[in-house]
Amino acid sequence: MEFEIRLSGSVEIRAAGRRSDLGSTKTRLTFAGLAWDAGRTVSVDALIHRIWDEHPPGKAREALHTHISRIRGSLRVAGSDAPAIVSRTNSYALEVDPDRVDLRCYTSCVERARSFQDSGVEEAALRLLDRADSLWHGEPLAGITGSWAEHLRSAVGETRLVAAMTRAEVLLDRGKFIDAVPVLLPLVEAHPVDEALAERLAVALYGSNRTAEATRLLQRTRQRVVRDIGLDAGRGLHRVHQGILAGTPAAALLPSAEIEKETTPRPTRRVPDNLPRDVPWAGRRDELRQLTAALCEGRGASDVVTVEAIHGMGGVGKTGLAVHLAHRLRDHFPDGRVFLHLGGSSPDRTPPTPARALTELLRLLGLATQELPRELDELVALWRSVARDRRMLVILDDATSSAQIRPLLPGASPTAVVVTSRRRLPGLPGVRPVSLDVLPPEDAAALFSQRLGTERDTDPSDVAEIVQICGYLPLAVEIAASRLLARTSWTTSDLLRQLGSRGDRLTQLHDVDRTLRRVFAVSYVALNGEQQLVFRRIGLHTGAEFGPRAIAALTGFSLDTTERVLEELLAHHLVSEPIPHRFTIHDLLRDYARSLVETGDVDSEDDVRRAVQSLVRHYIHVADRADRLAYPFRSRTDLDLGKPATAPCPEIVDAQSAEGWLIAESANLLVILDWLVNHGTEHQLAISVHVLAGFLDMEGHLVAAEPLLRRAAAHWNAVGDRVARARALLDLCAVYTHGSQYDEAISTAREARDVARSLGDRELESECVHQLSISLWQTGQYTLARPLQEESLSFLLQTSDLLRIARCRNLLGIIHLHLAENKEALRCFTLALADFTEIGDERGKYSALNNVAELHKKAGRPEAAEIAYRKAMVVAERMGNPRDKAMLQLNIASVMDTLGRTDQALALYGITLPVLRAVGDRRAEAIALTRIGRAHRAAGRPEEALRQHVAALQVTRAIHAAGEEADVLYDLALAERDAGHTTQAVAHLKECLAVSRSIGAPAEEARAAGLLADLQGEVTA
Repeated sequence: MEFEIRLSGSVEIRAAGRRSDLGSTKTRLTFAGLAWDAGRTVSVDALIHRIWDEHPPGKAREALHTHISRIRGSLRVAGSDAPAIVSRTNSYALEVDPDRVDLRCYTSCVERARSFQDSGVEEAALRLLDRADSLWHGEPLAGITGSWAEHLRSAVGETRLVAAMTRAEVLLDRGKFIDAVPVLLPLVEAHPVDEALAERLAVALYGSNRTAEATRLLQRTRQRVVRDIGLDAGRGLHRVHQGILAGTPAAALLPSAEIEKETTPRPTRRVPDNLPRDVPWAGRRDELRQLTAALCEGRGASDVVTVEAIHGMGGVGKTGLAVHLAHRLRDHFPDGRVFLHLGGSSPDRTPPTPARALTELLRLLGLATQELPRELDELVALWRSVARDRRMLVILDDATSSAQIRPLLPGASPTAVVVTSRRRLPGLPGVRPVSLDVLPPEDAAALFSQRLGTERDTDPSDVAEIVQICGYLPLAVEIAASRLLARTSWTTSDLLRQLGSRGDRLTQLHDVDRTLRRVFAVSYVALNGEQQLVFRRIGLHTGAEFGPRAIAALTGFSLDTTERVLEELLAHHLVSEPIPHRFTIHDLLRDYARSLVETGDVDSEDDVRRAVQSLVRHYIHVADRADRLAYPFRSRTDLDLGKPATAPCPEIVDAQSAEGWLIAESANLLVILDWLVNHGTEHQLAISVHVLAGFLDMEGHLVAAEPLLRRAAAHWNAVGDRVARARALLDLCAVYTHGSQYDEAISTAREARDVARSLGDRELESECVHQLSISLWQTGQYTLARPLQEESLSFLLQTSDLLRIARCRNLLGIIHLHLAENKEALRCFTLALADFTEIGDERGKYSALNNVAELHKKAGRPEAAEIAYRKAMVVAERMGNPRDKAMLQLNIASVMDTLGRTDQALALYGITLPVLRAVGDRRAEAIALTRIGRAHRAAGRPEEALRQHVAALQVTRAIHAAGEEADVLYDLALAERDAGHTTQAVAHLKECLAVSRSIGAPAEEARAAGLLADLQGEVTA
């Protein structure tokens, strides 16, 4: 379905002639903030600023999430083509082609039209301007106020001015002066002191035989400039006025005619051009567009030099981009194209001094070497004098520092300078940096195929794997293609096998002249001792991201020193910082860093072992601190793994920050567990998996957790530590429960309870009973679970442990609810909610609110249920746990269905079901399938309902969830009845009745009996 996003005029989404209502002004502004950066990541802080300026509400992030949720609902008007809003760490991105956003497409058309006009391709320029005009629907973000909205309107207003100017210049260059007047007239009225506009309008009026109007316009503009700015008008206005008085043809008065006359090379002046050979190009479209616009925007200026700095890691394609850009813009720089290599990445060559570099520049411009001064100041003065009236493009390649570049800048000149460097170059006047990253996968594949040429057959899947092995680094991709070209008998499959045959990719990525190892060595040698050590130790960190504290643990440096060195490595493009204080390193650079460690030349085996063990201790100690705050209900075994090298993270102060840390470091924690499995002792592994059990369980890593927890329980049994064994069994029980392995969970909980009783530890026994009761409840054994929880509550009320009292009451309320004891259930939930609120336990508050909502729903009060669910959602959003959020969305969808909003319910089910499957919660999966079936039945689709219910029944029976089985059988009977299958409906109801009786669920039993009587009556009739 075709759709477009409009920011011009009212902010809205249009698809197939329909318009989606985005709702409130803040929601529309949120959508505009995402759409303007379509395809790019926008940080949460940036969005908050765009929506609320400097005065965000107290819970801005929660409010932002609400607006995002509304937008996701509105986007469904586009059907299957609806773009996704992807939530990343502390950011969002609207994944859509920018050309689907009218203003983005508008600005792109104008930029390309300007480029075509500069290149003399005027027909193409006009076509693009016509398309841009068709996208304009009025003032951007109409009806929306705020500083960001005003800034956007201002920026687009400048683009609008450029569009009109470009159209006018094309018309004027073609001699269509009459057509140019209505284009320029409103611009001059809006910008009365813009001399360039007045100059062009005067020529258009003069060329349309409206000489008197042209003269009055020039006089009025000069007077306004003097009055408003305090300066005399520029030379252009005087030149046009004199030309009109002298009867000069209008075409000869155009600025382009003057520029052409001024920029015609003098016969005696050498026009240097020592650019390296250009190559067929792939990718870097955005960077080329940005650089082209920057280098061409000052055409004809003589008071400013344009400086562009292209920086990035070795092999990322900085020089290639600069050279391709220079070839592409050859006609824009008629006075020459100069390439000067500054030797920043040549280990066998000393970088030239500024004096040597200036001497070479002047020699390229035709000055004899023997005539050049020797002093740097004199060379600088001569260079700036020679370049003053030349429109050249100078590439200063592979610069080492800002100090090396500063004397080479030509001062007041129309010359443009492009600097490439492996380092960021702060302190250059007017520099506009372009930071190169690796190529997107599709561009890397295009580069590989382009280097091979059309005569070689390639397998697209092989090419995709090859460029992935190359880390999408352009130099690595080119080297891989070069190897294939050199081996005429090889196919892409042969090359792929060669690259993947060994772990050392760097050894395989070489050709006759180039090796990645040598490219990276240049950057490494340029570092000082501290920087080299940190770089090598980063190679020991195998996680995708890392923070400064992890590297401090690996190096033994203080946190301040580590942060300083990481910033220095960032400036050298040896690490990157995708989000604040979170660093990454390119895979090939990591391989290189690790290879430096493995040589043993600098780091001994003992050094490496101590560093890695220090990293492990760091992660486990911080995880222990985070776990105790995030999951305070767990019964714990104390650590005895030695002190960490760094202090625990001070930013982990509450459950929310603790859970945030666990989520951010989840990949690293799994890597640490894997290291312990392969290299640690059984004791280290048992302690560590106990520390991480809550995280593994709550974040859905059940498959990884189960065998490790069984191994931990076996270890504690072997060493005779019964307390630690009971706690390991408790951890294992929780994982079994959330994995819907209820028989195993019940057996494990009873085993743990028996150990606790033998120890006489009532507190530990109470926790074992709690875990046992959860599994009994989830298998429908309510009458067994109730006395256990009542006995446990009686004991806990004698203690001061408010958290465990609240958890016990909450679970007892759930059991009462299933036994249709609603009054007792509400009392338990109310008391539990009060206790959770008093101690500030967010997870408990979420659970209690969710349970209150369930009670309202069962009592036939869906509106009250939705209110309670949404209160729970506010709490769940702060917790960030995927299972809890998914379950809550599941419950909200059920209420929506009850309230007749079936389409909304099905959409929400569609989001929720994959999450529940991903975290391995099969009981929740069965509940979701049952409710999806209900929604289809409500929508009059009984056959689809039957399909969902049958799938749910298979899951419930596989995991022995009797309570859910009773629900599924009842819904299955309703669907069979609606489909006209009365006999099958009766059979299902009889099964439902038997299951409900076996688990002691009177409400479910009465419900099934009533419907069974009705259906049997129909059958008899």
